[in-house]
Amino acid sequence: MDRVTVSTVVYTDPQSVYDFLVDFERYGDYTEYVRRVMASGDGGPGTRYAIQFGWWKLTYTARSRVVAIDPPNEIQWEITKDLAATGRWLVESIPLPEDAPDWAEEATKVTVDVEYDPGSVGPSALDLPRLVSLDWVLDKVKPRIAEAATQVLTRIVTDLEGQPRSPALTVHRTPDGVDLDEDDLRVTDDDGATRR
Repeated sequence: MDRVTVSTVVYTDPQSVYDFLVDFERYGDYTEYVRRVMASGDGGPGTRYAIQFGWWKLTYTARSRVVAIDPPNEIQWEITKDLAATGRWLVESIPLPEDAPDWAEEATKVTVDVEYDPGSVGPSALDLPRLVSLDWVLDKVKPRIAEAATQVLTRIVTDLEGQPRSPALTVHRTPDGVDLDEDDLRVTDDDGATRR
């Protein structure tokens, strides 16, 4: 199993962060790789989502389900078709860091943790162009998963805090075969500019 774990600090209360994260339909606004999100349910356990991803000449709709929630601390989910994957958002109140902005009154650590088996994707899961192997696609997609997780966290922080900021992102784990640290992550801003 490969794993991606990235965290950051948001300067607001845990309940506001949790309420924001449980609204999965907004995720399409936070990364160029998510085209659309459709929901069936109220956001609690059993809620199902169809998340349409797009990259290069490929599109794929992931089917996921909320497995458990522990407001305002955790949201657990799983992919229900084509890929063995689970994930969770962890939300934790922390003491205000010394380097917090002057306007900050509270601090919350937000972590996205995704575990997946790239070998569980069969050739029938994706409609690949001729002469393109699934292994090639998986090798190209792995770094983009970490990039997308980082992009999502950065944009969520901006929306939650109500002002743009480049939050410090801590990369705890990356997929096997991907050597990535904070200096390697590329985050694309809404205006299309790429920064490290």
